[in-house]
Amino acid sequence: MALKWHPYDLYGSEEVRFWVHYGLVILGAVLAGVTVVVQWRSPAPYGKHERRDQSWGPMIPQRLGHILSDALPGVALFTLVFVFYGTENKTYVNYVFLAMFLSHYIHRGLIHPLIMRYRNPKVALGITLGGFFPNCLYHFVNADFTGSAEFHSDYFYDPRFLVGVILFCCGYIINRYSDFKLRSLREMKDSAQNRKSRSYDALRDNKENNEEKSQPEESGCTGYYIPYGGFFELVSCPNYFGELVEWTGWTLATWSGAGLVWTLFSAATFIPRARHNHAWYKSQFDSYPPNRKCLIPFLF
Repeated sequence: MALKWHPYDLYGSEEVRFWVHYGLVILGAVLAGVTVVVQWRSPAPYGKHERRDQSWGPMIPQRLGHILSDALPGVALFTLVFVFYGTENKTYVNYVFLAMFLSHYIHRGLIHPLIMRYRNPKVALGITLGGFFPNCLYHFVNADFTGSAEFHSDYFYDPRFLVGVILFCCGYIINRYSDFKLRSLREMKDSAQNRKSRSYDALRDNKENNEEKSQPEESGCTGYYIPYGGFFELVSCPNYFGELVEWTGWTLATWSGAGLVWTLFSAATFIPRARHNHAWYKSQFDSYPPNRKCLIPFLF
């Protein structure tokens, strides 16, 4: 089967819509470039890097902020644009892309916020909006593309589609497993605190107990442990790594500029934050595993 550079028809004679779409794609690329520069210098002040001296507006419940920034653009906006703004000539390929995207964001934007134990129950509204507006941009262009592209009948068997879907699924599993590890760590920490235990290290997989690691307050931090198991043995932020693999697969499978700029923006967010997280762990735990990388196993 000969590969076609464009395995789909997009917009036909609708020139205005074509230029609007690719204008937003270019805007997305510029935003990704700005993001990596800004976040490389200083991490967004939430989670491990929360700073009380920086005001990002009024505080709102963390769960609500997470749902607003992820579920509204990733589930509601994406579905509405895909269904009502796209072509009527959708094929199985279009609906596979819809299922892939929603499988990520139903969990990320709805399930995850409801089951996660947040260290801080509040988040600044500015942090939420800082995620909401970029997500609206990138999710709109991806929904517009996946809902409007009329894929050729043989694309279901195209290597780009098949390899991309496999990559997406692998990244999905890594991301979910890593999130599960982090969630289990926090649940066990809470359980240990409830029993006034001082010897809990939640995620050491068949390793000897280490008092310094099992008591994070003595390592210069509050409520944090060193996670172990799975890709945590290789990198400090396997949840970011898994999601980056997901969106790389998405870009390959959709073969689109919209998918590419979303992956670039994800990388522009994950790479600097993984670097800051890695440095934070090393500064807080003297015995932090020296061979762990920040984000990409064996490389970075």
